[in-house]
Amino acid sequence: MSKIVTIYHSGYGHTKKLAEAVHAALQGAGADAELIAIDAEGNIADGAWDTLSAADAIVFGSPTYMGMASWQFKKFADASSKVWFVDGWRNKIMAGFTNSASMNGDKHSTLHYFATLAMQHGGIWVGPALKPSNTKSAVRDDINYLGSYMGLMSQSPADASATEAPTQGDLATAKLFGERIVEVTRRLAG
Repeated sequence: MSKIVTIYHSGYGHTKKLAEAVHAALQGAGADAELIAIDAEGNIADGAWDTLSAADAIVFGSPTYMGMASWQFKKFADASSKVWFVDGWRNKIMAGFTNSASMNGDKHSTLHYFATLAMQHGGIWVGPALKPSNTKSAVRDDINYLGSYMGLMSQSPADASATEAPTQGDLATAKLFGERIVEVTRRLAG
């Protein structure tokens, strides 16, 4: 059974909801999945580094604030340099997701940052492999409505609570993304 860890920061609950959707999909697809939250001070719980080291795959999640991952996620990423020095995450499967208030919101900057972090660690990046919903008949609740190939993108209006957003389409996209991560992890990590 593949061990997949999702590590995320959520400022207002929207990214947490997305993390939970990815996590449920990982479990539903048969992975031994675990969620690690980065707290408001950018810290993770004792033992979380060991959990990440034992994983076959790591999924990064953060809101996009001002065109980049949150500072709390960045603090975690900077601390991962200790793992980098010993190639601790080399050849792990890695993927990522983000949420912002705007339809674009420069979410690709966050996903590219995640992919760069993964490559620095010698990881193997996995995208969602989902065609975008980009026809005239497309509606906001369609799969991959935001059209991302790099990772999972989600949008939550700035005045929406975490019970109102992300949309059902973004959550359904998260489910398919999680299933894809399990599929690739099984294939490559055994």
